[in-house]
Amino acid sequence: MGKVYPELDERLRKFIVSQPVFFVATAPSAGRGHVNVSPKGYRGTFAVLGPTTVAYIDLTGSGAETIAHLRQNGKITIMFCSFDHAAKIVRLYGTGRVVLAGAPEFGELLACFPEVGLGSNPGARRAVIVVEVDRIADSCGYAVPVMELTQERDVLDRWTDKKTAAELAAYRAEKNAVSIDGLPAIDAE
Repeated sequence: MGKVYPELDERLRKFIVSQPVFFVATAPSAGRGHVNVSPKGYRGTFAVLGPTTVAYIDLTGSGAETIAHLRQNGKITIMFCSFDHAAKIVRLYGTGRVVLAGAPEFGELLACFPEVGLGSNPGARRAVIVVEVDRIADSCGYAVPVMELTQERDVLDRWTDKKTAAELAAYRAEKNAVSIDGLPAIDAE
């Protein structure tokens, strides 16, 4: 049966950082709008900063739903799901904030991810999402299939390594300025 925890203890921390993928869910406030669920990968892009504080590197991508939703209401849920023989799911519910590349705190936060082996282009790292967690819960995951990770994809690394900083800024200005619902996401650089 599932359990609620007051903080991220050592056992939960080990489980979280050992997962090769996690999922981020956000939604706009009221009315019409789309719930967004994003898979996140690359080992080392998630960090536990404290007993109830976590962060992850938000990489340049085709959309910016999470950023737009966090700017609007801050609500976020992060889910870790074991695909190995240990049937377990951990969800972190909380309030997130966006620290964009170029913000004073950005470099300090990047230092919390020493194992990140992303490509050579720092432009891939568009933001760090910091979450103050107010609910930590696990559940069984009995119906989740057992799967084997064969390798991480390097497609994003190869794509960003071919771009200049100006090209990545132009891409974000075109693709990441607003959410699919028209909410502001990333301001022009």
